[in-house]
Amino acid sequence: MPDTFPPQPDRHQGLPPVIDTHTRVLVLGSFPGAASLAARQYYAHPRNQFWPLLGALTGEPLPQLPYAERLVRLLAHRIGVWDVLGACQREGSLDSNIRYPQANDFTRLRKLAPSLVRIGFNGGTSGRFAPQFAAQGYETVVLPSSSPAHAARSFEQKLALWRALLAS
Repeated sequence: MPDTFPPQPDRHQGLPPVIDTHTRVLVLGSFPGAASLAARQYYAHPRNQFWPLLGALTGEPLPQLPYAERLVRLLAHRIGVWDVLGACQREGSLDSNIRYPQANDFTRLRKLAPSLVRIGFNGGTSGRFAPQFAAQGYETVVLPSSSPAHAARSFEQKLALWRALLAS
């Protein structure tokens, strides 16, 4: 069977999931941007508001912490991070430039995170997957993107909407 993805020098592999068996809430982005891929860290672009948003929601100083400690603190709050895409071809960081997308293998999600209840989608691109997760019985919420490319809302406006991620 021929490879469905043409070999491309700019084909990128995503990052592994940050989840454990206690994770109750999962934030799914679309695919890491260039800064995140280079650093091998979720939301590494300094102007991305992900860490400040999650810091405000959890009461943790996440933006000031080393990356490994950020992940420990998120997991302590039973929050995980992953992306809907595991691989794609893309020039730059814009979702509109994604070509040949390959979804992550979510068939193993219930085994990796059996306590998972809610999935928040960081932006409209990942939000297109919300109906598939809702059909699997998860609560879903599509959130405004934390990306610096989406500056139509202020940090405070985004934070107000992101509070739905942890609403009881």
